[in-house]
Amino acid sequence: MKIPVHFVTPKEALSVIKSNQRVFIHGSAHTPTYLLKHLAEEAGRLRNVEIISISVYGDLHVNKPELKDSFRLNSLFVSASLRQSVNEGYGDYVPVFLSEIPALFDRNILPIDVAIVHVSLPDAHGYCSLGVSVDIAKSAVSNARYIIAQVNPNVPRSHGDGMIHCSRFTSMVYCEDALHEANFSEKCGPETQVIGELVAGLIEDKSTLQMGIGAIPDAVLSSLTNHKDLGVHTEMCSDGIIKLVEKDIINNKYKRIHPNKTVSSFALGSKQLYDYISDNPAFAFLVINYVNDPHVIRRNNKMVAINSAIEIDITGQVCSDSIGTYQYSGVGGQMDFMRGAALSEGGKPIIAIPSRTAKGIPRIVPMLKPGAGVVTTRAHVHYVITEYGVAYLFGKNLKQRARALINIAHPDDREGLEKACFERFKMF
Repeated sequence: MKIPVHFVTPKEALSVIKSNQRVFIHGSAHTPTYLLKHLAEEAGRLRNVEIISISVYGDLHVNKPELKDSFRLNSLFVSASLRQSVNEGYGDYVPVFLSEIPALFDRNILPIDVAIVHVSLPDAHGYCSLGVSVDIAKSAVSNARYIIAQVNPNVPRSHGDGMIHCSRFTSMVYCEDALHEANFSEKCGPETQVIGELVAGLIEDKSTLQMGIGAIPDAVLSSLTNHKDLGVHTEMCSDGIIKLVEKDIINNKYKRIHPNKTVSSFALGSKQLYDYISDNPAFAFLVINYVNDPHVIRRNNKMVAINSAIEIDITGQVCSDSIGTYQYSGVGGQMDFMRGAALSEGGKPIIAIPSRTAKGIPRIVPMLKPGAGVVTTRAHVHYVITEYGVAYLFGKNLKQRARALINIAHPDDREGLEKACFERFKMF
């Protein structure tokens, strides 16, 4: 039976948004740029509308300085589209584990008045899909008083938790925008590839993988072509998994939970990736409070968590969300997976970084910059990898950690690190 669908104009749909309300916007590939452009045009009638989200992509339109009296962004993860707003003071940031964001909605700590989501066309039964961004969006939809759907034939239909019946929507607006895309492999330099190979050397056959965002996870995936029977349980996935799935290297055979399925909460990559995921029963897109729960993560044996950082001090403190006081990203799911992997039988939590930035700034430092946020504590860090080797910190004291990290720092940085180590620990 064909379900009748009624589309309205953006102006009609957005009329439910009033001043002093909190509005959730769908993120990552599903950032609803079309409706946000129209929402910015409503600025004249609105004051103090709080916009909350995790990673968002493209032009948000509502985050212009001249609209700050109408819209204020309160981000749960700071991506490139939000950095200026947050760091210039007309936006803000909530430090929170990705796995705990749904609790903010469920417990009315951040009650949602309106949710704007970007979904697939309804199927014959009236169900739309949240596509490749189920993550926190499902909880936002469950808790919002009003739900505006940006309905798009380009949104893939994913299997898992992302199905929503169109009768749940307050209104639906039709658009045909392409989903937002990202290319991480183009950022891979020779150092990144070496790091990928070193990480791959720690991964055993029949392991289950979590990969963070960026060039290094893609470099790791490209270095796994001789592995066998790998699984995936990750908060996000990108294009690098496609070839490994097609070659049966990633087949999820030996996962203890969700065997034979790649489990993720969102995906970000190319249109090829989105098309590959669409209606593919080998993928399960599940809610973030389940996927990122360390007690769930640990149930898979040989769980390998691969994450990155902005800088690491010589005791192993990991800063991943800020450059000093400059808010660069967010807490995200790094700690969820670092802890889950550490508790897994045979698990390996890994921080992988180039020894220096592209501008030559050291990543392994005597002390984190003033104001830097510690995302992963030194008690949680096991493996740190740069292009110069692998440092294993678990069970090591502060002096031993310093020596191990200095050994994988850039050679031109080691003398300065040794002096700092001597000043701090009276040894080297």
